[in-house]
Amino acid sequence: MSRQHTPTELNDALKGTKPTFLVLLFFSCVINMLMLAPAIYMLQVYDRVLVSKNTTTLLMLTLLIVGLYIIIAMIESARSKVMVRLGNRLDVKLSQLIFNSAFKRKVATGDNNPAQSLAELDQIRQFLSGNSLFALLDIPWTPIYLFIAFIVHPLLGYLSLGGITLLFILTLVSEIATKRPIQQAHALTITNASKLNKQLQNSDAIEAMGMLSTLKSNWQEQHNKVLVLQTQIADKTAGLSSLSRFVRVLLQSIALGAGALLVIGGHITPGLMIAASIILGRVLNPVEQVIGSWKQFVQFRSAWHQLSNLLKEYPAPKDVLPLPRPKGNISVESVFAAAPGQHAPLLRNISFQLEQGEVLGIIGPSASGKTSLAKVLVGVWKPLSGKVRLDGADICQWDKELLGPSIGYLPQDVELFDGSIAQNIARFTKNDSELIVAAAQLAGVHEMILRLPQGYDTLLGAGGHQLSGGQRQRIGLARAVYNNPAFIVLDEPNANLDDAGEFALIKAINTLRTQGQTTVIISHRPTLLGVVNKVLLLNDGAIQEFGTRDQVFANLRQANILKPVATSSSSNNEQKREA
Repeated sequence: MSRQHTPTELNDALKGTKPTFLVLLFFSCVINMLMLAPAIYMLQVYDRVLVSKNTTTLLMLTLLIVGLYIIIAMIESARSKVMVRLGNRLDVKLSQLIFNSAFKRKVATGDNNPAQSLAELDQIRQFLSGNSLFALLDIPWTPIYLFIAFIVHPLLGYLSLGGITLLFILTLVSEIATKRPIQQAHALTITNASKLNKQLQNSDAIEAMGMLSTLKSNWQEQHNKVLVLQTQIADKTAGLSSLSRFVRVLLQSIALGAGALLVIGGHITPGLMIAASIILGRVLNPVEQVIGSWKQFVQFRSAWHQLSNLLKEYPAPKDVLPLPRPKGNISVESVFAAAPGQHAPLLRNISFQLEQGEVLGIIGPSASGKTSLAKVLVGVWKPLSGKVRLDGADICQWDKELLGPSIGYLPQDVELFDGSIAQNIARFTKNDSELIVAAAQLAGVHEMILRLPQGYDTLLGAGGHQLSGGQRQRIGLARAVYNNPAFIVLDEPNANLDDAGEFALIKAINTLRTQGQTTVIISHRPTLLGVVNKVLLLNDGAIQEFGTRDQVFANLRQANILKPVATSSSSNNEQKREA
């Protein structure tokens, strides 16, 4: 069994790239050593070639420097390729882990934009693969070049030290000036994207009721706030970058002037004067690059922090011992449950049991907690307290990959995914044509699918909105019963069905009961209650009645709460009609 992923999973992944970083450091070391070549070349030209007027020496020095430039270009190219592969390696290591953790957070908290976590991983990969990292790799050579400047002459060394100090102050100012606006712009961009995505999912209602202009104005208002923040960031970054370039150019000019004074005083040679100016540029260049890349560094740091928190809060679970395929015995024990991210319970002290093959109908007024209970039963919502047990094991402790094929779930709002009808029914597992057709026939949707242009290979867009609500619901039912799951929960399965669709649904439920598949049905319509064994009445998040269908309805009629909606005879008549 593998170890549990720790909160330092990002750090662990980064530590795994240590050999690659050592290679990058070696390349940077060689590049920075070779970057002394221009200064040495100028020193030799001014102090040797111009004095001796030896063209052969000039030619050899020029050929040598050209060769060194070619080597530098080749090493820089290799370094860039290694950095790209470093970013890709981290992405491969972390992408599935972050995908799983982001999905778990979406389920647990209702996070509106789980894809943002993968975007943050992209930011980390791009930072590690881009030019921003070059500056950080070159920074360790700044003290070395500074030491060389002191060797040339202390005045030039102190001038370089003053330039570094000034640029580091500018870096600190950049951090203070841009950190908060960058965080605000990042958060606002995520919020706006999430809102826009949710609004566009209701495009039909927006178009029908003429809401586009108002929503567009609201979006534009928020978008303008982002633009203002991004403009502030760009202005501050551009100003500081320009100031840093000004400082570098000014210091190099001052260095030339100071060098000229030293040459006049006989302290250094003209060649050293030019070489010192080049060395000063090498001292200041990495710091200037860091300032220019500061926005990317802040974004990288923010993304790293966000992903570290994500993996800390939602680590990947330990591997668990696979349990045998469940039979469908359900036990709900004193469950209190709330919506994701909330603490006020929507369900209170829910307890009941179902034996394999029983069919339970859950009824109750609107907002009584029926859909909440459905989500708790299939493990989408984790109870605040209490347990939902499937064959004696806590449903939240099952490995979801192993449990999934044994669970069928038709949510109230049926969402189909981008893919073919066959893929949607098969839950995007390896297509088994016999199981797919069997599920469609059980759901009474086989003939309807065959009438489509490409049949089971008909491609659905995201949401399957080219289908009617009833068609989506029946395909969703086929997905729920695919591969004969042991436990099936149907939330308002007949909400969009006509009489023929409802007749097919009743027939499917009877088949499920005959096959020994435990089924829970939530419905406002009394017609489905004729095929259930038991009934649970929810009221304000608590069980008001639970028992056999006839017993519960008798109690409700006696209390004048409910008119007769389903009786034994009505059930028999229904079954005769089906036969």
